[in-house]
Amino acid sequence: MRITVVTPTYNEAENLPKLVSALFSLPLDVRILVVDDNSPDGTGRVADELAKSHPGRVTVLHRPGKLGLRSAYLNGFQKVLESDAEAIVQMDADFSHDPSALVGMAKLLAANDVVLGSRYVKGGSVDERWPLWRKSLSAFGNYYARTILGLPLRDVTTGYRMWRREILQQIPFERIQSNGYVFLVEMAYLAYCLEFKFGESPIYFADRRWGKSKMSFKIQAEAAFRIWQVLWHYRDLKKAGRLARL
Repeated sequence: MRITVVTPTYNEAENLPKLVSALFSLPLDVRILVVDDNSPDGTGRVADELAKSHPGRVTVLHRPGKLGLRSAYLNGFQKVLESDAEAIVQMDADFSHDPSALVGMAKLLAANDVVLGSRYVKGGSVDERWPLWRKSLSAFGNYYARTILGLPLRDVTTGYRMWRREILQQIPFERIQSNGYVFLVEMAYLAYCLEFKFGESPIYFADRRWGKSKMSFKIQAEAAFRIWQVLWHYRDLKKAGRLARL
């Protein structure tokens, strides 16, 4: 199976070479698309050097500035769907997502349309160094989103995902409105409304090893409000799905 990993970057010059090395050490046919938002630390230049060192396996999509997670992934998906990739992965560049987990996710994809790298199924966990308040906040944010949206999934906020090519081709990207991290929840909910089959593979979610976290309380508060907008935005698809089952 030909797998392309889409990884958005902003100030990940320190992490990117390590990530590429880790991905290419896996027993998988992996290619990488780096979507860089003109990182001030030179991540784009590092990505170009990696592309020269790994022709055909590393590709770089340069964007003029920090345009957000949604557009980074949607631009990345559109580019990958022009290639011969059979599976497409969403993955952070900061090593919070363990590259080795892709092996188990790829196996699970054989029986599913999309596989979530899940912190909240048996065998999954979050960084053991996190204080109790942070673990509780992460778990509550996930519980809050999946309860409001009625999602039968354990980890709807995870950013580590593997999609079948033909499934991504069926998703109406133009409907997705969320920016920031709630984009991940909206995309999962849209796939659920379209009745795609989900699998969840356990992962250990580690705090980033190098660099500075981009998560903030403001981002989390905005996401909590936006969940209700997502629910309302897809009410027509949800209703259509119920009618089709009658």
